[in-house]
Amino acid sequence: MAEVGGANTWREELASLVEDTGIIYTGEPIGFSSLPPFTVTKSAAAVVVESDQELQPPESLKEQVTGFLKSWGEMLLELGRGCKDIFQQTVVTEDSFIVRKLGGPVAKVSGRLRFLNEFLPEDRDPIHAWPVIFFVSILALSALNLNGGHDGLVPPVKMVRVHPPSASRIQLPDGRHLAYREIGVTADKARFSLIAPHSFLSSRLAGIPGVKTSLLEEYGVRLVTYDLPGFGESDPHPSRNLNSSTFDMLHLADAVGVTDKFWVLGYSSGSMHAWAALRYVPHRIAGAALIAPMINPYEPSLTKEEMRSIWAEFLPKRKIMYYLARKAPKLLSFFYRRSFLSGKHGRIDKWMSLSLGRMDEILTEGPTFEDFWHRDVEESIRQGNTKPFIEEAVLQVSNWGFSLADLQVHRKCHKNGIFPWLKSLYSQAECELAGFLGPIHIWQGVDDQAVPPAMMDHISRVLPAAIIHKIPNEGHFSCFYFCDECHRQIFSTLFGSPQGPLDKADKGETPSEGDTKEQPSATDSTKK
Repeated sequence: MAEVGGANTWREELASLVEDTGIIYTGEPIGFSSLPPFTVTKSAAAVVVESDQELQPPESLKEQVTGFLKSWGEMLLELGRGCKDIFQQTVVTEDSFIVRKLGGPVAKVSGRLRFLNEFLPEDRDPIHAWPVIFFVSILALSALNLNGGHDGLVPPVKMVRVHPPSASRIQLPDGRHLAYREIGVTADKARFSLIAPHSFLSSRLAGIPGVKTSLLEEYGVRLVTYDLPGFGESDPHPSRNLNSSTFDMLHLADAVGVTDKFWVLGYSSGSMHAWAALRYVPHRIAGAALIAPMINPYEPSLTKEEMRSIWAEFLPKRKIMYYLARKAPKLLSFFYRRSFLSGKHGRIDKWMSLSLGRMDEILTEGPTFEDFWHRDVEESIRQGNTKPFIEEAVLQVSNWGFSLADLQVHRKCHKNGIFPWLKSLYSQAECELAGFLGPIHIWQGVDDQAVPPAMMDHISRVLPAAIIHKIPNEGHFSCFYFCDECHRQIFSTLFGSPQGPLDKADKGETPSEGDTKEQPSATDSTKK
């Protein structure tokens, strides 16, 4: 039967109902023993997949490294979890060695700090909350410290310079050379001679910092300063102590033509050389001027309260340096090589482990003080050797061989032996005055945070004859460095009214320096 034109055949109807599978039937019979006569063609989806694979670029090295690091991080995370489990199962169990030894002390500390848990939210476990707070605080402080270092421009670090030798030198009896410097009036016109040993990390250039030559001439003062052994241009001493230091000063006085009594001036730690001069050669000393004097912090005559007050004022680093100087002085070399012997300049409060008051902060940040300080340090460390600095630090905390109480005037009677004793039974024993007979004046700033007030209390107790002048609103440095008013106050107290240098008519009439009439202290000073 013929099909109606334009109508779909039954095969076309069937094909429209079935999804195209890509298989075309050829009309041949299907046999089981022979291969099927199928013709397989690629579908659209397969073509798209293959085209995507051909267009996809190969994996880059960065992606490979990133994937490796991710995998490595996952492995470390799993390792950490495993270590945590092992730690919890072996170390922090009740029968472990650590828990048995530390469990009691930790329980005590946690019991005392339990009140801090009140500041935590109620739903937070303190065991988990406090470690998080601790580590977050550490990270926050580290970030603040890191950012704070970049707030302003960092000033360039100044390097230590080496200067050509400029000191006058004398030869001592043992062959060593001692470097010195003198300013003020000449030897033949000097009414008063003032010799000043310097303090730690200083030199002969210090003397009276910023003192005007006109003031020295007004009072007729000859100021002689010198480098301690091993400092500046002075030769080192093989085994120096305060006794040898005193006789170095005495030989210097004789060598520069000081034939009469002279005044001694000591500042800060340099005061121990002035104390020693008062003890060992009192017959040559007219009087003493001590500015913020240090004493031995291990002095046996200190009371418990005085010692407690003194050590409470020291910074932790300063306590460590004192301890090392007394117990292991060789270790000080390690610290000195990394501070003032490093070849770089630094702040005085950092190198000396000192606290500074407001006036000291203002002074030390100024260019005048900085230039003076840098030049003084450069001269002090000229020889680049740690030994003299270690010796000076050890002297400060060692037994001085005398007590400050020995300087107090007292009667000393000779009763040694049987014959003087028998003689004293029938007549008055032969006695003489001992101690230092001259005036001792001490100045200290009220805001001095380097020398504890308890040291002045101790000096007042064992040396009641010493006159202590408190300078209001001044600190450890500001009461002495570049302070014209302070310098004039010191000179007027020691030497009285200014009379100028000697002239030919005065040479035969000038009283000895030990007979100088003491003047009352300035109005801004107080006596104890």
